[in-house]
Amino acid sequence: MAASIAPTQVATFLDEVIAATPGDPHLELCLQCGTCGGSCPSGPDMDHTPRQLFAMIAAGMKDEVLRSNTPWYCVSCYYCVARCPQEIHITDIMYTLKQMAIKEGLYRESTAADAPEFSETFIDFVNNYGRSFELGLATRYTLRHHPLNVVKMAPMGLELLRKGRMDLTPKRIKGINQLKAILAKARELGGAS
Repeated sequence: MAASIAPTQVATFLDEVIAATPGDPHLELCLQCGTCGGSCPSGPDMDHTPRQLFAMIAAGMKDEVLRSNTPWYCVSCYYCVARCPQEIHITDIMYTLKQMAIKEGLYRESTAADAPEFSETFIDFVNNYGRSFELGLATRYTLRHHPLNVVKMAPMGLELLRKGRMDLTPKRIKGINQLKAILAKARELGGAS
């Protein structure tokens, strides 16, 4: 359970992150062992390892944390969570930091500034079809943010199509209405629009 703040005590950034993360993320238990960063497949692309980010949170470095690309490079594989000796809910904290960065507008100053739009595009496909549509996702993202890379990506895309690893059109799952009802209820419970 998250620690409560006495009425006269000012909430720290650590308190804010813990309060905004569902359940008890155990963030205050971080030993700074580095297992999370050593486990992360995206670690080399992050400007701060999760361990470093947690130390920055504890130090009250809110703007620096919310400008970091680290949460945006988290691929939600949960390997760090499975290996953490303190059972810190690292992936959930990364989602919290993404939400905070969007709310504060600081994600725009990150090296992953276009990540929220990429995520929104992914969510649009899931909402409409029940699954991602890789060709649409990659095309929309690349044309909007890196249009000159289309030529470089074409050979890989053609090879994926040739091998049947990518569809030309999105395919809707069976039971899409049930999924939409579940997603609507999740948004309602989470207070999202």
